[in-house]
Amino acid sequence: MSYLCNQMGLYLQSRAAYPKAEPLFRRALALNETLLGTEDLYVAANLNNLAELLTDQGKYGEAEPLYRRALEISEAQLGAEHPDVATSLNNLGALLHDQGKYGEAESLYRRALEIREAQLGDEHLDVAQSINNLAELQADQGKYREAEPLFRQALQIYEAQLGDDNPNVATSLNNLASLLQAQGKYNEAELLFRRALEIRDTQLGAEHPDVATSLNNLAGLLQAQGKYSEAEPLFRQALIVREKQLGNEHPEVANSLNNLASVLQYQGKYNEAEPLFRQALIIIEKLVGVEHPDVAASFNNLAVLFQAQGKYREAEPLFRQALQIYETLLGTEHPDVAISLNNLARVLQAQGRYREAAPLFRRRALQIDETTYGSGHSAVATDLNNLAALFQTQGKYNKAEPLFRRALQVREAQLGSKHPDVATSLNDLATLLQDQGRYHEAEPLYRRALKIKEKKLGLEHPEVATCLNNLAELLQDLGKYEEAEPSTGGFWRLMRANWVLSIRRSPPL
Repeated sequence: MSYLCNQMGLYLQSRAAYPKAEPLFRRALALNETLLGTEDLYVAANLNNLAELLTDQGKYGEAEPLYRRALEISEAQLGAEHPDVATSLNNLGALLHDQGKYGEAESLYRRALEIREAQLGDEHLDVAQSINNLAELQADQGKYREAEPLFRQALQIYEAQLGDDNPNVATSLNNLASLLQAQGKYNEAELLFRRALEIRDTQLGAEHPDVATSLNNLAGLLQAQGKYSEAEPLFRQALIVREKQLGNEHPEVANSLNNLASVLQYQGKYNEAEPLFRQALIIIEKLVGVEHPDVAASFNNLAVLFQAQGKYREAEPLFRQALQIYETLLGTEHPDVAISLNNLARVLQAQGRYREAAPLFRRRALQIDETTYGSGHSAVATDLNNLAALFQTQGKYNKAEPLFRRALQVREAQLGSKHPDVATSLNDLATLLQDQGRYHEAEPLYRRALKIKEKKLGLEHPEVATCLNNLAELLQDLGKYEEAEPSTGGFWRLMRANWVLSIRRSPPL
């Protein structure tokens, strides 16, 4: 009976029927504890299953003691160096990872990796999984240089053990591609995303949910490059596959709805985007309740849409709801809380409520990210940039400039000098200098930002248009009309920005 309860629970969990799955997992656990005793390995397996289900529902506080108890049982019954102990360590590490407890998670991941390498050998698939887990943890902390060789090592093991066309290889390719995308290496990332899509399409069929995931990943990369017309049909195709295979009320369907809404929003199709964001929110709330990180993310998405339309009064309460959920579930010092604080502060800034916005940027978001990641992380650069933009808006240029420069320095150190985020920092610093009449200092920054954006994003990206527009206005301020003569083509190249995008300056991230 416990086996049947457990299997039915697993099936319902795969269908995102969490409320129906939970009592089955609890019954399987209770039956095995009664029949086998509380220290049996089957009980440990039941504890892991129940803890995973609770994690899916965002019930981290309930899941953690179950994972810890499962780990204790496994260590007592099998010894500290058994591969199954490594599995329990990975499970607990993943939960701590989700909660932003990166130091604790890393020690568990590394211990699991050591056990697996010692017991199974360096080329075992479980070793590849542990390496991948550690790589994801490094990537989430912005430690891209440490993460990339780990992702490549995991991929090499999967290819050696499974062949080049295995679906697990596709998953590993996707992980590496996502890291490359985060570093602005879009061409390399696209090749890997397309190879992963081809493998899954061939091995699993065009209507498999994993194919939808690959479509979604590729679309996200295209969207990041401003290729909205290419991204939108891929997002739509992914949504169709997921709805057909998983049903209309599944978390991955909600994810696809959010993604499609996002690309519509970027194209200014607000009326099309809003019902999709709302539908995604309804699905998530029905599946996991109102107190879940995915619900907070949906509130945030909808709020960003309202903010983009200047509907600040509608956006603000949604940002506040998202912040409350994150703080309740993840604690007040989690990186997602810092992101939520930044979002709320920006909508307050847009309303001219500078005194309310400043402490959210400075005392909370910045402090959280510096504590979590250290002072050299890109998230810290974003916080610095946001705070500098607030000072700039208030005319406090002396306070803004060192923050913009520090943000630029952090981004160059972490992401490299050719990353699009570095170009954003260059552009923002240049606008500050221009506002002060320091035109000759601003010009080389604008030109460097433009060069990076054109190379990384392509000539037709809206952010390239913004850079062109900024440089054109600066040249006019400098009286460099010779560069604006139609015969040289410079004027039309620079001023095409006015037709593509009417915003003068790129907003802070």
